[in-house]
Amino acid sequence: MTARDPAVLARGQGLFNVVGGAWPLASMRSFEWVFGPKQDKWLQQTVAGLLISAGWAQLRASASPDGLGHARRIGLGAAATLLIIDLVHVAREPLR
Repeated sequence: MTARDPAVLARGQGLFNVVGGAWPLASMRSFEWVFGPKQDKWLQQTVAGLLISAGWAQLRASASPDGLGHARRIGLGAAATLLIIDLVHVAREPLR
């Protein structure tokens, strides 16, 4: 297996999504220390839950072409959504 192996990529991004989603749920204090205080904690918790769900689906995807295709689409959708949020909202003012 190489770093370009689709299964490795899917699992790597899945792990990143699970850890990134779990962080604010496990320690909002350290998360806010890095990213700044948040006004809408419920929104942060919602995004965290969605990231964990997406990451878990990527981690559990089968190594078949169909399974890896699903993992790829989940990963692209999650990453594109987070990018769009940053581009649209951070351009206006920092997210809080």
